[in-house]
Amino acid sequence: MPTGSDALADAEGKPKKNSDLPVRFASAVVMVAIACFAFWLGGRWLDGFISVVAAVTFVELVRMVWKAWSNPVGRLIGIVAGAGYIGFAAWALIAADSYYLIAAVGAVVFTDTFAYFSGRAIGGPRIAPKISPSKTWAGLIGGMIGAALWLGLWVATFHYTSGHTSLADFWEATSEDSLGAALLGAILAVAAQSGDFLESWLKRRAGMKDSSNLIPGHGGFFDRIDGLLPVAFIVGLLSGVA
Repeated sequence: MPTGSDALADAEGKPKKNSDLPVRFASAVVMVAIACFAFWLGGRWLDGFISVVAAVTFVELVRMVWKAWSNPVGRLIGIVAGAGYIGFAAWALIAADSYYLIAAVGAVVFTDTFAYFSGRAIGGPRIAPKISPSKTWAGLIGGMIGAALWLGLWVATFHYTSGHTSLADFWEATSEDSLGAALLGAILAVAAQSGDFLESWLKRRAGMKDSSNLIPGHGGFFDRIDGLLPVAFIVGLLSGVA
């Protein structure tokens, strides 16, 4: 699945070749399988999985900050800010129940997927070509639509499985909540794209193509969850779990 800040372009803005597609697909399958297994186990296993991902992401961020700034003050500010940014997002995901966790992850997945296909199909003006050449306004709007659909449907599904058996009862319980959730989904899509831009800016300042090479064909952990971090941040605040 195409996610992350530079799925379509390298550090110079040139399209990536598809020669590594089998590797990228295999890596994506493994990543999804591990994440799903951790979610299925739940409890300390899931908490541990989130903590490990957050810890590796923080190490990658420190490496980028160290290369991006040469003065000690800049490095210190970047590392402290990164620790708060990643740490709070990780705590929000750990503290959240499965309802909010699935809502947050689903919003990012739908944002990235819809943004990818709408961006490729429509094209058009780029948002910030010097930071992330692959990001277009069409992709952003597509991502907002995707996240809105996901969150609206997720809330409706939750209401349905909570005992609203009649159609009238179901519609009354979900119509207003789903519309509100759809609006929130669009906002989360913007947040996810902002997370992509933040990491892209940091990588370019550091002169790095990827945050690391830990995941074959995908770069590093930061490259994979850059959009999830601000979404987790917002969901944690709204849900009151962090």
